[in-house]
Amino acid sequence: MPLLTRIRGPRDLDRLSLEELDQLAGEIRTFLVDAVSKTGGHLGPNLGVVELTIALHRVFESPKDKVLWDTGHQSYVHKLLTGRQDFSRLKMKGGLSGYPAQAESEHDVIENSHASTVLGWADGIAKANQLMKRDNHVAAVIGDGALTGGMAWEALNNIAAAKDRPLVIVVNDNERSYAPTIGGLANHLATLRTTDGYERFLARTREVLEKTPVVGRQLYETLHGAKKGLKDFIAPQGMFEDLGLKYVGPIDGHDIEALESALARAKRFGGPVIVHCLTEKGRGYQPALQDEADRFHAVGKIHPDTGLPIAASGADWTSVFGEEMVKLGEEREDLVAITAAMLQPVGLDKFAKRFPDRVYDVGIAEQHGAVSAAGLAHAGVHPVFAVYATFLNRAFDQVLMDVALHKCGVTFVLDRAGVTGTDGASHNGMWDMSILQVVPGLRMAAPRDADQVRAQLREAVAVEDAPTVVRFSKGAVGPAVPAVGKVGGMDVLREAATDRPDVLLVSVGALAPMCLEIAGLLDQQGISTTVVDPRWVKPVDEAMAPLAERHRVVVTVEDNSRVGGVGSTIAQALRDAGVDVPLRDFGIPPRFLDHASRAEVLTEIGLTAPDIARQVTGLVAKLDGRFDRTAQTVDSVEPARD
Repeated sequence: MPLLTRIRGPRDLDRLSLEELDQLAGEIRTFLVDAVSKTGGHLGPNLGVVELTIALHRVFESPKDKVLWDTGHQSYVHKLLTGRQDFSRLKMKGGLSGYPAQAESEHDVIENSHASTVLGWADGIAKANQLMKRDNHVAAVIGDGALTGGMAWEALNNIAAAKDRPLVIVVNDNERSYAPTIGGLANHLATLRTTDGYERFLARTREVLEKTPVVGRQLYETLHGAKKGLKDFIAPQGMFEDLGLKYVGPIDGHDIEALESALARAKRFGGPVIVHCLTEKGRGYQPALQDEADRFHAVGKIHPDTGLPIAASGADWTSVFGEEMVKLGEEREDLVAITAAMLQPVGLDKFAKRFPDRVYDVGIAEQHGAVSAAGLAHAGVHPVFAVYATFLNRAFDQVLMDVALHKCGVTFVLDRAGVTGTDGASHNGMWDMSILQVVPGLRMAAPRDADQVRAQLREAVAVEDAPTVVRFSKGAVGPAVPAVGKVGGMDVLREAATDRPDVLLVSVGALAPMCLEIAGLLDQQGISTTVVDPRWVKPVDEAMAPLAERHRVVVTVEDNSRVGGVGSTIAQALRDAGVDVPLRDFGIPPRFLDHASRAEVLTEIGLTAPDIARQVTGLVAKLDGRFDRTAQTVDSVEPARD
């Protein structure tokens, strides 16, 4: 009987021998490769933390003790050891989340899968434990990549201030976040990884001196008392100790016995301790180890033996952007790119290969990236900062006060905008068009297809006196959606066959095909519809108000929160212009969305062509005075407008 099937909770680990624990580690890796190859998910990071997770749950008593995971994509082993071994619907509706989830288990705490936050959480929980006189412990696991984030160091500054507050910080050092970790901290950790001379030197010296009569022990104690100076000379872990943090390590992150010993000592210390563990991302799975790009950080469905994708994917939004960036780089020597530790995921890898001196990886530090971009722009170059839409939230103040206030020509490219689905609440890029609407002078584009990504990226980087934003979806990009005309700067995607159409349907970004489908359904009900794509959703095109005035009702459809989104902005623009036309805005409701496929999420929130067409039909019926029971039934079901 496999050992893994006997693990129903962390305390089941206590009765296993060291040999059995090693066997369990092997079984877990086999399970992960088999399960994740069927569903897709974060494979490489979890293969790297198997022994570390086992040791953590052997030493700490979860859920009384809190084991916290930064980002959380490396929590699959934690799930297995806390009774969740059905991975058949991982990241699918009704299945396990790809991150910790409080609804799944009392062992899960942090659902926010944005990096560098765990130490702040740990600081708060440790403070509460001390205040409430609880003997609970806190262990916070943070990767070397997440340590490049400023929030982590803000937390360390606070944690180090309390010498008697128990808190164990486990640095999972695998030299990478997605790709190899970049920056001064990474170089420092590399020094620690490659320098074990101090510990060997001290151990040999003790062995020799303790054999020396009378003075030997005294000499050793004197030498041991001078260890701070020795460590600074031989291995500069003094950086952590200068902060007031006890440092243990580096520890082999795949040696369960050594890990348990180090963690147990840290737990007993009674104050803040850093345990530095060296792990290997993708360990035990050769295809992952051979993947130099990101060690199978995240994979789709793959063949478990070869690691090759089961199905070939078509062109996606990210690759279209990446290819156009290379073309722009060849045309403009002043164009540079910025990434926050996600060179390949945001499509800048080709640009980096072609122009290695014109790419800046700032680490997981979006705030710094935005301010650095302002400096670059001020000094005469044009930076393109590519980042996931959900991660730009972290740099809002810098976009507002550093880039926009100073009228800096910086282009922000927001990947994974709108509903992304399977990665859950924190990864949906559903707030960017709302939070950026308040930024004075900022211009924002929402391309509907690959051609528009290319065209609007070029338009964006041509602006040198204000921030620009280009946002697009996750996954495959569909066929081109041609315009049949123009009104002002807006593309007309469908013209109504009458001089006084019923509906002006404003289509935002990738939802253009769905909006054309809506128009077709309305046409079947005898409702004439004009469909326009504003292209630039901020500022509102001056032609919008007179165009709206020619219609009986305006309908906006966006893959963004309804609160403060494009629909709200257009409504305000119409009011300012004195255009009194009813407006209905369809978008994402102001709530956190559970993980599921993009299509399932859109269906759940009512953001589909049939749902919207039914509601618009009911609205037009009201205007006609034809409001009947059928229309009332349709109009009362508005999940997209809650």
